[in-house]
Amino acid sequence: MYRDNDFVYEAIASLEDTTGIPITIESVRETYDVVLQINNETFYCIAKKNAKNANYGIIMSALKDISNSKNNIVIADYLTKKTAEELKQNSINYLDASGNAFIKTKDFFVYVEGRKTKINKKTNQTRAFQEAGLKLLLLLISNPETLQFSYRELAEKTGIALGSVSNIFKELEESHYLLKTRNKRVLKNQDDITERWVIAYNELLKPRSLRKKMRALGNEFNANGIINNTNIKLYFGGEPGGELLTGHLKPKDYIIYTDEETSKVVKELKLVPDEEGNIELYNKFWTDSLHLKNEHTAPPLVVYADLLGTGNNRNIETAKIILENGL
Repeated sequence: MYRDNDFVYEAIASLEDTTGIPITIESVRETYDVVLQINNETFYCIAKKNAKNANYGIIMSALKDISNSKNNIVIADYLTKKTAEELKQNSINYLDASGNAFIKTKDFFVYVEGRKTKINKKTNQTRAFQEAGLKLLLLLISNPETLQFSYRELAEKTGIALGSVSNIFKELEESHYLLKTRNKRVLKNQDDITERWVIAYNELLKPRSLRKKMRALGNEFNANGIINNTNIKLYFGGEPGGELLTGHLKPKDYIIYTDEETSKVVKELKLVPDEEGNIELYNKFWTDSLHLKNEHTAPPLVVYADLLGTGNNRNIETAKIILENGL
């Protein structure tokens, strides 16, 4: 059974109460958190705790290793109405702790909505998943060798306070994300850390970093053209970042991170402000001490988070490739 399973049991009990159909919990199997027998059908389930801010893209990324030929259910402590609707529209079965559900197979169909649940408002509220912690974790995940650096070196490489580095490491250890031995530090549960980073980044740090939404005056706006014809330092995230890292995506929307003055970027790239524009300009929030896999893109973790944050299926596929290639 899932390691933090109260909400899973609550969800299953709610579904059993709603349908009147006995549900059998089978033994845990590799890849899945729980396997259920409902109405003589087997369902392979993935549990999603702290799903309050998880959108469709983030949830779908957790299903990347599950065969579509099987009956799958996402069991969450909480799903927003928007995320639940997107899952339903994409024929993804779901169940939450209060009993909201969409489960459809050839011989079985349950749809329940409108049940309210209590939300843990402290999700992601530790320092590790606030602004300073996100910057530090970005460095540790992107450049794993830095995990062994001194607190002072890490403070210098991230631009955050020395005391914050110490406090963040303490919280990571208390949360069982960090193991300290005599000779080294080891990050544990990295899949969970990555997921929480993506959620907190899209909810907190990314909105704070946004400068302007814009559009291009010409029709030839593309990442490779900009790289070859401009002298200003830009880093592509989102779809163009995904294209440069994987060659798998043709961008429609552009995310650009930079330290350059906005006026300089606007002039160089021939942009105009437009709240409906497809180009978003962000402050670069990592330092030059972070070693990039591609000198023209944001760190892969940032590109990955940008792509998942869109909830777009083609972007999710590209995000999977980035994850598989290593963050």
